[in-house]
Amino acid sequence: MDIYAKLTQLGITLPPVAAPAAAYVPFVQTGNLVFLSGHLAKKDGKVWVGQLGKNITTLEGKAAARAAAIDLMGTLHAAVGDLNRVTRIVKLMSLVNSTADFTEQHLVTNGASELFGEVFGDKGAHARSAFGVAQIPLGACVEIELIAEVA
Repeated sequence: MDIYAKLTQLGITLPPVAAPAAAYVPFVQTGNLVFLSGHLAKKDGKVWVGQLGKNITTLEGKAAARAAAIDLMGTLHAAVGDLNRVTRIVKLMSLVNSTADFTEQHLVTNGASELFGEVFGDKGAHARSAFGVAQIPLGACVEIELIAEVA
C-alpha cells in the first residue's frame, strides 16, 4: 500500500520539518541511510512537558511517543522526498523523561514503534532502545531519534 494512502487512512497529516533548537541539522543522509535527530513529543503544537511516574501516565507517554513518530515521519519525508522510498525503519532510540522508579519506558516507546509498524508494515519492524532519563530538553516527556534505509 502507498504510504501516503495509509497515512490518510489513519487520519495523519505530516507536519513540516521543525527548525533545530540548537547547533545541529534535522537529518543527515549517508549512502542509503538517513539519520534523524531527536524529535521532542509535542501536543497542540507545543512541547509535551512532563515526567513519567510523576505527572504523566504510561498511556499518555505512549501517545506522546506516537506524536513524536508523526513528527519524525514529516522530517523523513522532507529528507527523502517520498516515504515510499523507505525500505526499512532500521532503529529507534527513545528517551523517556521519568522518575527513578518508573520502569515502563518500553511501553511508552511502543507508541512510536506500533505506529511505524502500522504505516510501513514489515518495513516498519525495527531495532530499538528505550531509556529512562532524568530530564530532556525543554522538559519534554519523550524524545525519539530514528535511522531509516531508503532506496
